[in-house]
Amino acid sequence: MFGRRCSVIGVIHLPPLPGSAGYNGNMEEILGSALDDAMTYKEESVDALLVENMHDAPYLKGRVEPETVAAMAVVANAVKYETVLPVGIQLLAAANIEALGVAVACGSDFIRVEGFVYAHVGDEGMHESSAAALMRRRAYLKAGHIRVFADIKKKHSAHAITADVSLTETARTAEFFGADGVIVTGGFTGEPADIREVESVRLATSAKVLVGSGVTVDNIREFSEHADALIVGSAFKYNGDWRNRVDQERVKRLMASATK
Repeated sequence: MFGRRCSVIGVIHLPPLPGSAGYNGNMEEILGSALDDAMTYKEESVDALLVENMHDAPYLKGRVEPETVAAMAVVANAVKYETVLPVGIQLLAAANIEALGVAVACGSDFIRVEGFVYAHVGDEGMHESSAAALMRRRAYLKAGHIRVFADIKKKHSAHAITADVSLTETARTAEFFGADGVIVTGGFTGEPADIREVESVRLATSAKVLVGSGVTVDNIREFSEHADALIVGSAFKYNGDWRNRVDQERVKRLMASATK
């Protein structure tokens, strides 16, 4: 999607933003950290970037505060300007309307969204479908160029209430409701998706298929055969821990495997 048959999207996990419980009062530090990680990714030829407020836990459900939106816009705009790479936005938890607003303001290229179709129980509580409100807002903002990549049966969630709805049916519904791509993950951050599930979703939908967790040097070639893009966070960080900064040597090794 972003320059090769199966693109690699590097995740920038921002330090706690204004509005979160962990914010330390230093926006300059947040901006510097984000730009350092972004330029490391660019130097190693990562195809696109995803800016995410992962360190804002505990997350609000379905919204974020205005100061968080403003901070994300400041950082994402700088990342886009400095790297000139495709940039995506994710605002946890399921603050999809706000993520779209940031993307419009910053000229971003895509958003990653949770709770797009059906419902699930996340760490924050019950999430219900956001597709109708989100796609209407995208149309209202004349932002059809901003792609919507939707998590299906997302990680860190319980799916008992939709246990009778398969992953492939969820993917078909997400496509029917207008998602440009669907994201398949493992059960938690850093856990690989099931390659058989990725294959089944590929066969079930014409939407783009992304793998959203657990991509490593050891499995990237296999996932690349069945996906349009791989969202990589943990494997690019020091010691493979998403909480750490981006490790240039780990990025170099994984990208070398991606291009073989």
